[in-house]
Amino acid sequence: MVLEKLGKSLQAALQKLSRSTYVDEKAVKELVKDIQRALLQADVDVKLVLELTKKIEKRALEEKIPPGLNRRAHVVKIVFEELSEFLGKPSKFELEPGKTKIVMMVGLQGSGKTTTVAKLATYFKKKGYRVGVVCADTFRPGALEQLLQLSEKGGFEVFGDPAEKDSVKIARNGVEHFKKSGCDLILVDTAGRHKKESELMEEMKRLAEEIKPDEVMLVIDGTIGQQARAQAEAFNAATSIGSIFITKLDGTAKGGGALSAVAATGATIKFIGTGEHLDEIEPYEPSKFLARLLGMGDLETLLKRIEEIVEKEKIKFPEKKELAAGKLTLRDVYQQLEALEKTGPLRKVMQMLPGFGSSIPEEQFRVGEEKLKKFKVIMQSMTREELENPRIINASRIRRIARGSGTSEADVKELLKQYEMMQKMLKTFAKGRIPKTGPWAKLLKNLEG
Repeated sequence: MVLEKLGKSLQAALQKLSRSTYVDEKAVKELVKDIQRALLQADVDVKLVLELTKKIEKRALEEKIPPGLNRRAHVVKIVFEELSEFLGKPSKFELEPGKTKIVMMVGLQGSGKTTTVAKLATYFKKKGYRVGVVCADTFRPGALEQLLQLSEKGGFEVFGDPAEKDSVKIARNGVEHFKKSGCDLILVDTAGRHKKESELMEEMKRLAEEIKPDEVMLVIDGTIGQQARAQAEAFNAATSIGSIFITKLDGTAKGGGALSAVAATGATIKFIGTGEHLDEIEPYEPSKFLARLLGMGDLETLLKRIEEIVEKEKIKFPEKKELAAGKLTLRDVYQQLEALEKTGPLRKVMQMLPGFGSSIPEEQFRVGEEKLKKFKVIMQSMTREELENPRIINASRIRRIARGSGTSEADVKELLKQYEMMQKMLKTFAKGRIPKTGPWAKLLKNLEG
C-alpha cells in the first residue's frame, strides 16, 4: 500500500480519539501529538507539521459544532479537511476533443521518467485516446529500446531515431509525425541526464522553445522525501504550464514528505505512481487519496474502474431473477474473477472498500490472490457442461479436473464449496434479505459508515 505506515499511524490516532470517553482539550492535544509523530516519521518537514497541527488544534477547540454532529465526529471532519488541504489542491489532466495535446516530460537522473511516460501513455490508451510517444533521450543508451519494450505491453506507438544525436530535432520530427497521424496526446520523453535542478531547467526551456508543449510535466522520485521541495520550487519558477508526477510512492516511507513538500510550493501534482507495473498510476485527488489512507475507502473510483472493465471486456453479469432462481454458474464466477483481476492487485481493490484497507494483513492478501489464481486454473480444466452446471461434478470428475489443472482434489472441492456459499449468499441478496454475520455483513456495515 502507498504510505501504509503513515496510514496506519493516522488511523490509530483517530481510533484512539474514538475510544476516548470525552473529547476534551486533553484528548485533542493527544490527537495532535499522535498526528505530529505520524507525519514526522513519514519525513514531512517539521515546520509544515507544526503549521498543520496548530490549525487542527485551534479549529477543534474553538469551532462551534454543527447541528447533527457530535464533538468526536466534528474533530475527525476537521482532521480530514486540514490534511486534504495539506496534501495539495485537486487538478485534472484534460484532453480536448479534436485538439492534440503535447506534453513534455522532464526529470532528474533516476526519477523513473521513462517508465512514467509509458504509464501515462498506457493510461490514456486504455481510455480510448490515440497516444504517441517521442523518444528524445539521446543521452542514455537503451532509452529507445526501453520505450519500445514498454510500448509492446502498453499498446502505444513510439517515434525515435537511433542514428540522430540532436534531441531537439528528434522531438520536433516526432511531434510533427504524430500530429499528422491524428494523435490526441503526444508525450515527449526527454533526456534525464542532469543531477542538478538548474541544469535540468535550462535544458527544459531550450526544448520547450522548439516544440512548444501545452504542458511540461516534472517527474519527481517520491523516495527523496522533503528534498522534493527544491525541485518543485525551481520547476514552478521556470514554467507557467507545469505539473508534477510523483513516482515510487509504493516503496518508500518518505512519500508523505515528498507529497507535502511539493504541495507546499503551490505546484500542481496531477498523477502519482503506485507500483512498478504500467497500470499502477492514478490521477492525484488529495481527498480520495487521504480517504484511502485513513481506511475510509474510495468506492467511486472502484465502481468506475469495474464499469470500464465490464464495458471493455463485454462481461455479462447474471440478472437478479437468475440469482434468485439459483442460476449463478461457474462460468459467471470465472468471468467475475477475470474482471476482479483486471481492476488491479487485491490489496488495492480492498483499500477502496471502507474499513478494509489496513485491517487485513499483507500475507492474507498474498494467499487470497494465489487461491483466486488456482481457482481460475481449476475452472479452465472443466468442460463447458461442468461450468454451466456444477451439480454434475461427481468424485470421478473431481479427480479428472484435479489432474488436468495440476491441483489437488481438495482444491477442487474447496472451489465447489466456495461456489455453493456464493450462490446461497447471492440468493439471499436477490430476495432482499441482508446477512447478519460473515464478511458480507462486515462489508455492509463498513459501507454504511
